[in-house]
Amino acid sequence: MPAEKVKRFLDNNNVKYVSIKHSLAYTAQEIAASAHIEGKKLAKTVVLKLNGKIALAVLPSSYKVDFDMLKEELGTENVRLANEQEFKDKFPGCEVGAMPPFGNLYGVDTYVSASLVEDEDIWFNAGSHTEVIKMAYRDFERLVKPKILRFAEKYRI
Repeated sequence: MPAEKVKRFLDNNNVKYVSIKHSLAYTAQEIAASAHIEGKKLAKTVVLKLNGKIALAVLPSSYKVDFDMLKEELGTENVRLANEQEFKDKFPGCEVGAMPPFGNLYGVDTYVSASLVEDEDIWFNAGSHTEVIKMAYRDFERLVKPKILRFAEKYRI
């Protein structure tokens, strides 16, 4: 079970959370619809290559990474999406594309969009394409200690 590592970590830190199983879904929009979660409340985890190292960007599913903003916030030009070959072994037990936003559990930096900080709760993939976890955002921030930056913009329809 991919979610077990995250659940064990949350349990060991006495964090209250809810786990929801849903039908198989791959995109953030499909997951939000399948689990009946508002798009802004579901966080997606995007894997980046930052100065040669893997890092995670966490943002609302209805947003996209603005790489110009991210480069400016980080003070570097060396930021891009990581390709699957670069990270497939970095998140053992997780299905590719369903990594939870807990970079601290995998030895990678985690960057959170400032737009997520406004929410009371955070929903995210639990390591599989069939399960999400909801927890208090303040608990997430306390445990992960992400760097909070402005790097996301809402998708335009």
